[in-house]
Amino acid sequence: MSKSLRTLAIGFAVIGSVTPALAGNFNLGRDATADEIAAWDIDVRPDGAGLPQGKGTVEQGEEIFAEQCAACHGDFGEGVDRWPVLAGGQDTLKSDRPVKTIGSYWPFASTVFDYINRAMPFGNAQSLEPDQVYAIMAYLLFMNDLVESDFELSKENFTSIKLPNEANFIDDPRPDTPVLAKGQEPCMENCKKGEVKITGRAAVLDVTPEEAEEAGKGAVD
Repeated sequence: MSKSLRTLAIGFAVIGSVTPALAGNFNLGRDATADEIAAWDIDVRPDGAGLPQGKGTVEQGEEIFAEQCAACHGDFGEGVDRWPVLAGGQDTLKSDRPVKTIGSYWPFASTVFDYINRAMPFGNAQSLEPDQVYAIMAYLLFMNDLVESDFELSKENFTSIKLPNEANFIDDPRPDTPVLAKGQEPCMENCKKGEVKITGRAAVLDVTPEEAEEAGKGAVD
């Protein structure tokens, strides 16, 4: 047997002896406890699955919103500076400057609850109790003219809330695009034929900060 073949045979022998150890327990970490899993598993789905017990009124939500949310989102969800606008925007999605709010764009009530519960208030996420989240959401629904001022939101009536733009969200069929359905590889380089045309600008889409624009103008002048 040549030297190279002997080396290859020894290599396979070493791999064979190591493989069972790689498949075993590394003695790293530990199994998550039931409480740890419950703390992580907090998502809420459109059918209401995952909702905690609780309730809250529009009136209660207005007070909590003023304390916890208004500094960024404004007293009525109008947005402060460049923080997100939460109310209004109806019939603007086809305009040059669409206003994407809970009442004009968001698809499901569960999206609102899940986001507030998971990520708000900014800098102090997951500090709100379930009743507070229900109350804040009730107030947001009221600001978007979706409920009356005496409305109380709870786990029991949650799925009855339908946001106006829900029907305009559809399941994404990808990767069943025409190219992939035909078994073709999508073009990844030099794909555009003909002249490239600009179809939108950041200023029109309202994503360019005003301060940057002014600074840029000053530099040009």
